[in-house]
Amino acid sequence: MLRYLRLLAVVMMVSVYALAATSTPLVFEISFPRELSAIPTDGHILLILAKDDKQEPRFGVWEGIESQQVFGVDVDALQPGAVVRVDASTLGYPIETLNDLIPGDYFVQAVLNRYEIYHLGNGKVVKLPPDQGEGQHWQTKPGNFLTKVQKLHLDAKTSGVIRLSFDHMVPALEQELADVETVLDWQAITQPDRAENKKWVKHVRLQSELLTKFWGRPTEISAVVLLPDGWEEHPDARYPVLISEDHYHRHFFPSFRTTPPDASLKDPDPAAAVNGERERQEFGWKLFQDWTSGRLPRVLIVMPQHANPYYDDSYAVNSANLGPYGDAIMHELLPMIEKQFRGIGQGWARTVFGGSTGGWEALGQQVFYPDDINGAWVGCPDPIDFRAYSTVNIYEDKNAHFREGPFLKVPLPEKRKTNGILDATMEQESRHELVLGTHGRSGEQWDIWQAVFGPMGEDGYPKPIFDKRTGQIDKVVADYWREHSDLSYIMKRDWATLGPKLAGKLHFSVGDMDTWYLNNAVHLTESVLTDAKLSPPANATFDYGPLQAHCYQGVRHDATPIERMNALPSLIWKMVKHIEDTAPTGADVKSWKY
Repeated sequence: MLRYLRLLAVVMMVSVYALAATSTPLVFEISFPRELSAIPTDGHILLILAKDDKQEPRFGVWEGIESQQVFGVDVDALQPGAVVRVDASTLGYPIETLNDLIPGDYFVQAVLNRYEIYHLGNGKVVKLPPDQGEGQHWQTKPGNFLTKVQKLHLDAKTSGVIRLSFDHMVPALEQELADVETVLDWQAITQPDRAENKKWVKHVRLQSELLTKFWGRPTEISAVVLLPDGWEEHPDARYPVLISEDHYHRHFFPSFRTTPPDASLKDPDPAAAVNGERERQEFGWKLFQDWTSGRLPRVLIVMPQHANPYYDDSYAVNSANLGPYGDAIMHELLPMIEKQFRGIGQGWARTVFGGSTGGWEALGQQVFYPDDINGAWVGCPDPIDFRAYSTVNIYEDKNAHFREGPFLKVPLPEKRKTNGILDATMEQESRHELVLGTHGRSGEQWDIWQAVFGPMGEDGYPKPIFDKRTGQIDKVVADYWREHSDLSYIMKRDWATLGPKLAGKLHFSVGDMDTWYLNNAVHLTESVLTDAKLSPPANATFDYGPLQAHCYQGVRHDATPIERMNALPSLIWKMVKHIEDTAPTGADVKSWKY
């Protein structure tokens, strides 16, 4: 019996060794055929693994706990037929490595976000994803390579080599969106079509000399313009301009609808915070009725559009990495629009407003162009004081990922719910963006901030404020940020000259449980602008929404639909009253009142 047991043990060991020899770790080999492209391609491959098929995997990658799995790898001059490997050494998000993938069934898709070579005006050469009219989203960018979605059983230890081949491109946007069953707002963002111009909504474009020189190639900037009722019938009227800053949008945003809402859509729920398409249509129809009935003042609303290779928006200021977008908007685009559509064309007759990215832009434009704008309504702004760069103080903290004591290291939060429950940490979000694109090319939030706020590195890409893997903060870069882009610091530093031009013009609103902790920077800015030593006094206003999440701009998220619909009309009246009350002697405050 003992001899038999020994023999059995030997047989079992041989079987285990044989199994190990035939079982190889999971590796993906990705390529594209010559039929798809006969020339080498630069870009960034994203491999997405989804747990369900509610949507294509490419639409399931998010910041936070609900994200599907993604791995990313750069490709330079990738030849047709050449293989790119995604293996255990490839960085991933939310899990870091294929080794940690739980065995199971996954829906698999790969995307190649294609880059182009830019010969910048300063001599630097970089590879970047140009905006193709989609608003800088790799998921829907026309010309990006795609694989078909496959359902595969994956085991990190035994699945071996899986070969994927890109077999088609993201098509033109209208066809792409028609093929997608569930379309999110950002997925539906597309380039304006000149044929869409109607009586009230106009799309204008301009090739910017300033931006063309910076980018080393022809570069356009555009806008959506909402004309007042009676514009054609009153050729002698000249109008104030309200600048609406926001992300890239194809049409007037949030809505302007010349027909009643679709009767087949569900009625808005008065108790719901968001009601979707029916409420958007209700809002657009009500705005159209107010706009054309004389219930609103007759002004031009201008929505500048400035998507670029780093983001769907430039932040509307001059920067080392994106170029002179501030000057292009204020000195090229806006004068053209005011000339074409009879704006008054003077600083006293312009205001700016926006939320989130648009909130930062509203304050930034007012601060950097104080003579050209007469009032900023700053909603839930991105960080305007870098002592509260979300949860990081870039001047005093050593690390952007963790707080460290003598024995304990605590992750810094990045995203939360209004009850304080955490959705993501700083380290997780850093890795999310790094997986989507190296050298600040993710097209996401933290990368555009470092591109706008910071210096250009020797390699031509934005110089990081902190290392995305370790969290270590670069204090030299932080000093640059303070002097060039910290709006709170700049106002305090330059108040002797800025104060007389900004006093009474600044109006802030933010939720006190902002999703990304942006309320902290607003509180710090309030402490600067309410300092008794300021002369003249800032006379700024501050509105904090208790328990309100991101995008609070004076109306609670759980307010009734009619309250939310009235928010923009109410703001328009506030801005126009400010323009009238501060107009210089002899200014035109009558021709646009008919």
